[in-house]
This record gives sequence, structure tokens and C-alpha cells, in this order.
Amino acid sequence: MSGKRRDSKGRILRTGESQRKDGRYAYKYTDACGKTQFVYAWKLVPTDKTPTGKRDDISLREKVKEILRDLNDGIDTIGKKMTVCQLYARQNSHRKNVKRNTEKGREYLMSVLKSDPLGSRSIDTVKLSDAKEWAIRMSEKGYAYKTINNWKRSLKAAFYTAIEDDCIRKNPFNFAMDTVLEDDTEEKVALTQEQEDRLLAFAGSDPVYRKYCDEIIVLLGTGLRVSELCGLTVDLDFENRRIDVDHQLLRDSELGYYVDAPKTKNGVRQIPMSEKVYQALKRAVKNRGKAAPVNIGGYTNFLFLNQSGLPKTASCYESMFQGLVRKYNKHHKPDEALPNITPHTMRHTFCTRLAQAGMNPKDLQYIMGHSNITMTLNYYAHADYASAKAAMDKLAA
Repeated sequence: MSGKRRDSKGRILRTGESQRKDGRYAYKYTDACGKTQFVYAWKLVPTDKTPTGKRDDISLREKVKEILRDLNDGIDTIGKKMTVCQLYARQNSHRKNVKRNTEKGREYLMSVLKSDPLGSRSIDTVKLSDAKEWAIRMSEKGYAYKTINNWKRSLKAAFYTAIEDDCIRKNPFNFAMDTVLEDDTEEKVALTQEQEDRLLAFAGSDPVYRKYCDEIIVLLGTGLRVSELCGLTVDLDFENRRIDVDHQLLRDSELGYYVDAPKTKNGVRQIPMSEKVYQALKRAVKNRGKAAPVNIGGYTNFLFLNQSGLPKTASCYESMFQGLVRKYNKHHKPDEALPNITPHTMRHTFCTRLAQAGMNPKDLQYIMGHSNITMTLNYYAHADYASAKAAMDKLAA
């Protein structure tokens, strides 16, 4: 027994265990990559007391038990100690060539994680309850349900990668957001035909907003994303009466104007011009003001310009619709008031109209440039009594 290694209290130390001169215990082991690693603790067993002035922690043998379990299961004992921020950065590094908006979204989520206690936590310590509490904190800070849910999906994907890399066993973000937070997202509502007619009539007769009428007609008649509308040039295919969508025009505070591919791969498409859209675009080309000499990503002669002769951007249309609706509602009775309208409302209305008209879902998916058919089919679910009755009457005829 005298040949056995013992600690300062006379207890026999197991293989790999040792005690340093300062009283701290150490365990030496070889990780899954064949590298020598050490873990330390001030307590050998759980019943030991932590020395005065030292940070309380689990005992060495509890740590060893966890390490041996990890090694037996093939868990990366070093990788599991990376922080949530490090994991998210690692996940993003696996897919470099992303759109500017995606890159900015990643940067913003990283800043959110860095400012929250979760970001500095090692991934092996993050439990389901921790992830849910993080979602609650984000809600309390004023972030929208949809935003938090998108962030949760990103983190769930990152933790799934950590599982695949044998860093952890479970995904703490594998939960339904509506079990934690109430979904207060306002449902997208399409304009009724009557609302659409009243909007166009008011815009066409108003001295301030009549100049936007053709742009509203194009949005309502094509379902273009507002950035795709901004990217239109005067070189339109009037002969074949179609709009070739192969780019979008965007702007941010860092890069200024820039041209990017459509939002999705399916975004590259050709949209037929209805007679109303054809005439509106013809007028827009004819009435186009003096343009500033700009070349953005190889594109020139943008169709819709601001007062400075530069291409309009999404923010121009967002503020325009806000002002238009505010002015309209000021001059109409409450029961005739228009709802909140954004450029996307136009796209949503266009898609809903075609769905209610019975267009083949695959054809509608193509026209809209949706990345998957599920997104398109959701528009067929935007039914009400009037549309359901009209469909049944059509079948009965």
C-alpha cells in the first residue's frame, strides 16, 4: 500500500490523477485526436470542500467521469468547450458565398450573441431551458417573434453541426418557438379588389401621389419584389411583352447601391406584361426624368428615378406607401380606411388574386419566383367566405 500515490489527505490517487503543490488536483488523459490534455479541480470528490477564496466547481472525479463517458461515445472533449459565438462563427465559415443581406444578418446575430450571456457559454453547458430563456430575453428586449424564430433556426443548425462533429449529444434549440413565446406576427393581408380600386383611384387623382401610380400598377400587376422593381431599366422587352427578372437593385449604408442576383435561384424568371402593366411601363419610359450618369454592377438606365436622378430603392416605396395610406385615410370615413400597406402588400395581393383565380400552383410558383411550392400553396389557404362561395358557384355552374 505504501507504493500507492496518495493526496495530502492520504487518499489513494487513481491512474492519471495527481495533486499539485498548490493543492489543486489534475487529471491527465489523451483526447480523441491523440493529444495529451489536462483538467483541474480543487476537490477530488464531491464531498470535499472548496478551499477558501477559490471558485467552486465540480470535483475532479466528476470531471473524469464525464471525460471518460465522452471518450467512450467519441465526443470531442475540446470541441465541446467552444463558446456559442465560436460555434456560430464556425457554422458560418462553412458557407462563405452568401448574399449581402445574409452576411449582414449573420453579423447582427453575432453582435446579439456577444451582448448576451449565452454567447460566452461553452456549448456543452447549454441546456434546453437555457435556449428557451434566451428566446424570452430576446422578446423582452423588443425583438419580433419572427426575428427570434429565424435566429433560433440558425442556432439550431449550428448546434446540429456540433452534434454531427461529435462535440455534443443533444440540440438545446430543438423546440417549437410557439411553446415559449406567443406568435404576435401580424398576418399578411391582401387588398380586396375594392381596396385596390380605391387605392389606385385616389393615387391617380392626388397631385402628390399621381406620379407613383404607374409604379403601383406595375407592382400590383407583376408581383415583383420591390428590389426587382428598382432594378428595372428602360431596356424592357415591349415586343414580347415580358419582364426579364435576373437581378435586383439594393442599397445599404456601407456599400451604397449594389446589384445582386434575385433573392432565390427561382427568382430568375420572365413575367408576362398584362395590358395595364404594358401601358404603365410605356408611360414610365416616356415620362422618365433626367438620369444621373450611374453604372451599378454593369447596369445603367434605371427606369424609376428619385428627384436627384438616381435609382429609387425599397425605402423610397416604403415611405411613399406610408404617406399615401395616411393621406387616403385622412380624407375617408373609418369604414373605408385602408390597412397598413407596404410594397410587399402589392406582391401579396397579386399572388392571392392569381391563386383565387385558380392558376396552376406550379405556374404561380414560377411567376412569383418562390423557392419552394409550399410557400406558393400557402396563398391558396388565404380563403374567406366570399372566395370559397365563388369557387363553389363556379363548380356548380
